[in-house]
Amino acid sequence: MEEYFDVLNEKGQYIDRIETRKNCHKYGFWHKATVVFVINSQNQVLLQKRSANKRMWPNMWDVTAGGHVLAGEFGFEAVLRETKEELGLELDKNDITFIGSTLSTNEKGDVVNKHFNEYYIANKDLDETKLKLQLEEVSEVKWIDKDEIISRIKDNYNGITDKEGCWEYLIKYYEWSSRK
Repeated sequence: MEEYFDVLNEKGQYIDRIETRKNCHKYGFWHKATVVFVINSQNQVLLQKRSANKRMWPNMWDVTAGGHVLAGEFGFEAVLRETKEELGLELDKNDITFIGSTLSTNEKGDVVNKHFNEYYIANKDLDETKLKLQLEEVSEVKWIDKDEIISRIKDNYNGITDKEGCWEYLIKYYEWSSRK
């Protein structure tokens, strides 16, 4: 089934235009994407390993869940949908906290991703072995300690996707939560 996205201008404003995923990535149209980090009571973050068949960052460790915001959808709705699709994890809007947003442009091969990204946190203890992974998207998941993920981010994204912006918001969240 073809996915459609709201096209935005360079300021992030809706321009009353909808395009397919394929066209957004082929022509570099601005659109929205979301990320959620699930963090447990030990301050570990749940990471997913992207499947081998992904066009961008195959077999790389990545954020807990995320993806594109569909036409007519709000970012928080995309977080709830993507978390359910990718991990079989049901969250509701009261489980997530918006922590920031950035612009990003990633070009890998013939894909041009121009995103207005929204970042969310979900504080939740869960047994990762009970998750139902969407194998086309996710090959495995694991918890990673706060200090290790921060070290990897600061070491040129060692072993994780180089999604500049989202990882820095995770560090900022950890810094904020340690001051509480």
